[in-house]
Amino acid sequence: MTISLGATVLGTPDPPALADFYRALLGWEEVEREPGWVRLRAPEQERPGLSFQEEADHTPPVWPPRPGAQQMQAHLDLQVDDLEAETARACALGATVEEHQPQNDVRVMRDPHGHLFCLFLPGA
Repeated sequence: MTISLGATVLGTPDPPALADFYRALLGWEEVEREPGWVRLRAPEQERPGLSFQEEADHTPPVWPPRPGAQQMQAHLDLQVDDLEAETARACALGATVEEHQPQNDVRVMRDPHGHLFCLFLPGA
C-alpha cells in the first residue's frame, strides 16, 4: 500500500483572500476555486497542495502557547534562502512577525488570517 500527503488545508473566514496571500508568497498557482474552497499547487506539481476552506468561526492560536487559550495545532515551515528578504516580502504581502522568536535562523510569523507559519534557513 502507498500513502502520500495530498494537501494541507487551512480553515479561514475568507478562503479566496488567504489563498491569494499564499499564492503570492509561494509563487504557486490556483487550480480550484469554489464557494468556500480554494486549492493551490506548486507549478507543474499536482500534489501536495495547499487548500483553504471556509470556517466562519476560525479562532487564531496564541503564540507562544499558554494554558486556556486557542492552541496551535499545525503550522507551515517554509524554507527560504534569505531570511531577512523573505520576511520583508511576507510582511509586504500582509504577514506579521511574532514578538516571540525561539531561534535566530527561524522567523515565526502570522498570515493575514492569524495562522502561524515559520520561515527558516537551510539547516535550521
